[in-house]
Amino acid sequence: MNDIIPSRPPVKDNRRTYMMVIYGLYALSALTAFSSVIGVIMAYVKRGDMRGTVYEHHISYLIKTFWVSVTGYFIGAITMVVGIGLVLLFVVSIWFIYRVVAGFVKLYDGKPVSPDGWL
Repeated sequence: MNDIIPSRPPVKDNRRTYMMVIYGLYALSALTAFSSVIGVIMAYVKRGDMRGTVYEHHISYLIKTFWVSVTGYFIGAITMVVGIGLVLLFVVSIWFIYRVVAGFVKLYDGKPVSPDGWL
């Protein structure tokens, strides 16, 4: 008798997919700021699963990007009354966009990012 044993499908590593989704949510925040909040929550939830992988640095990088940009936007909003706020909001926005794009490119190439760097 020929017993056919079904083979298991290969286990797919979903960590890369999660990282792409988080980067996508950050990018989407240009249209809706709330999506970056969802992204940072996902980053905190998946942080433990990423330990010891190239994605660990990406998670830290994205969490830092979120909190520094929130702080920058807050300071920019407060300093609008003295005129420098608009410039600060613009600089923080450019910094945020740069980090999201640069981080995604490195993720796509399978390279780590420097979570401690500012660019």
